[in-house]
Amino acid sequence: MGVMTSAPASAGCVYGGGYISKCDDPVQPDGSWQRCVGIASVVPSGFGTHLIPVRQCAVMGPGRPGGDPAFNDPPVHIEG
Repeated sequence: MGVMTSAPASAGCVYGGGYISKCDDPVQPDGSWQRCVGIASVVPSGFGTHLIPVRQCAVMGPGRPGGDPAFNDPPVHIEG
């Protein structure tokens, strides 16, 4: 007889606001998850500028306070 474990919570994303996307990976057994946020960054290009997507990721969860309030909103796992 094998050991039964519950399936991890599904990953989820939200779009819009001050970012392109904000996505959470599934919750790990310790209650943590990785959140990746995509933002548009302005890059100089000749006499003008253009936008490129930039992805930033961090581990969140119980006992893991983050630094950027915008990154940490919502402070709970995003469900899919």
